[in-house]
Amino acid sequence: MKKLMIAGMTMLFTLGLATLAMAAEAGGAAGLGGFFAASVTAAGFGIGIAAFGTGIGQGLAIRSAVEGIARNPEASGKITVTMLIGLALIESLCIYALVVALIILYAYPMAKPIAGALGLKM
Repeated sequence: MKKLMIAGMTMLFTLGLATLAMAAEAGGAAGLGGFFAASVTAAGFGIGIAAFGTGIGQGLAIRSAVEGIARNPEASGKITVTMLIGLALIESLCIYALVVALIILYAYPMAKPIAGALGLKM
């Protein structure tokens, strides 16, 4: 129950930062600075939480695989292959978080300055 509450609070905190990052209006230079700072904060927390979670997951997976190999050395080939596939899937979650963080950083906050530099109106 305690782990579920911690996971829920972490999720709400992360979603709150993402909402803060997407809520500001980037109308002028002053608005853009606050918006960019919020999006950098949200992206930083998002990738930090994702890296922390995947690190724990990978550590648990490796620990369990080593324990399994220690108990049954003949099954080490199957255990190793399954562990590597699992580690690849766990790592992909962190890569997805990195992609979302990069989208938060560069998709919307930079759209208006780039359009202004090119002489386009948004």
